[in-house]
Amino acid sequence: MPLARAWSVALHGVDGRLVEIEADIGAGLPAVHLVGLPDAALAESKDRVRAAVVNSGRRWPGRRITFALSPATMPKGGSGFDVALACSVLAAEGTVRQGPLEQVVLIGELALDGRIRPVRGVLPCLLAVRATGLRKVVVPVAALAEAGLVDGLEVFGAARLNDVLGWLDGSVSLSRPAAATPGPVPQPPDLADVVGQGDARLALEVAAAGGHHLMLIGPPGTGKTMLAQRMVGLLPELSAEQALQLAAIRSVAGRLPPAGPLSTTPPFVAPHHSSSMAALVGGGSGLAHPGAVSLAHNGVLFLDEAGEFAGRALEALRTPLEEGEVRLARTDGTVRYPARFQLLMAANPCPCAPAHDRDCVCPSGVRRRYLGRLSGPLLDRVDLRATMYPLTALSAVDAADTESTAAVRERVLRARAAAAARWAARGWRTNAEVPGPTLRAEYRLPRAVTRPLDEGLRLGLLTGRGADRALRVAWTLSDLAGQDRPDETMVRAAILFRDRRAA
Repeated sequence: MPLARAWSVALHGVDGRLVEIEADIGAGLPAVHLVGLPDAALAESKDRVRAAVVNSGRRWPGRRITFALSPATMPKGGSGFDVALACSVLAAEGTVRQGPLEQVVLIGELALDGRIRPVRGVLPCLLAVRATGLRKVVVPVAALAEAGLVDGLEVFGAARLNDVLGWLDGSVSLSRPAAATPGPVPQPPDLADVVGQGDARLALEVAAAGGHHLMLIGPPGTGKTMLAQRMVGLLPELSAEQALQLAAIRSVAGRLPPAGPLSTTPPFVAPHHSSSMAALVGGGSGLAHPGAVSLAHNGVLFLDEAGEFAGRALEALRTPLEEGEVRLARTDGTVRYPARFQLLMAANPCPCAPAHDRDCVCPSGVRRRYLGRLSGPLLDRVDLRATMYPLTALSAVDAADTESTAAVRERVLRARAAAAARWAARGWRTNAEVPGPTLRAEYRLPRAVTRPLDEGLRLGLLTGRGADRALRVAWTLSDLAGQDRPDETMVRAAILFRDRRAA
């Protein structure tokens, strides 16, 4: 038959959309035309597909071939359409039966000798297929472990184009994904390793219990990085839905491990301070790729040496911190990536960063400019700030008095369970997700309890956003204490955590 069709998937961020590929063999001089808004990688696929078909021992039609990718108005990119293009043209030539081809989605890049290479984004592609009426999918054999994470589909793996063609004819069996076996869960470093720093340890516990953002300030060697690295050990494991969403983001970014089950450990992403804005929030030519904020979704984004990051890169964090997603507009379209993370920042008090303030040689103007890269609007979104001081004597610290991660995590999980039960009807899991108007209107506290907030607003120590965030921290302190509602002491403590000048 001169006309045939196959199915594949186009990715738009982490969202996939089914694409119908039609192949028409018509009269005219031999030529191959590809229509449907292909990008450069997809436009080159006609040469890859022709070579792969010929080198697989199949006949390439010596006539005018037109490939149409529908929906025609949606930009399409990447090399994952190669297998579907090859099968559709062979079906139009009569080499492959059209009936079985219409019941399967084909994903994979073709090498010139007919091998099928893996592509990025197989997992979100299969999630998109699951929402349609199709149930059979063929992927590169190297992507079988990733494809097997999606339930409700018949997934097959192929190593070569001839394997796919033989499977469509019923003469070849394809590989199936193996049953996922739980692997070893990496153990995070223990909080007991951090010596002293009781104030910062409490701030870390409050941040973990309520999903709040935290900034640590102190000279080198006080344990800022050590403390931040132990944050993940305090957080609850990811649910199956959260783990699948994180895996989809990693798949698009090319960061998904080639084998193994879904990771339920919250991610900990720590980009270098020389990272560009595109590396931090996402970017690139064509459709933007996910950045560090999306790779840290449902986990922790740690900015060590925060004062060394570029100002524009830091300011780009403001919208994701508020909305839990990042929207990136490029010439090929606008994509949205989830980015609900907890921000941890660590910074030295000044560029020279001596062990003690008395040894600082920085003029006051230099000190102000150093932390001035952290703008007021950005810091206003940070719920907790803790100052870390150098140890004066190791012998004064009793190791038996230092709590372990397991002990602190038990309190954190108990506080999170109380918050989740309170906000269950609204779908919020932590106090940090609750809108300020809801707290002020539906969970109004007595005026005597909120008096410190009024004082802070009147004196200019708090903004409206800052007051709402302090109120959320007060509710977290209440959950940690096992109380139903915060009292005035907790509100004052929340304000104190936001800014030491408000004490």
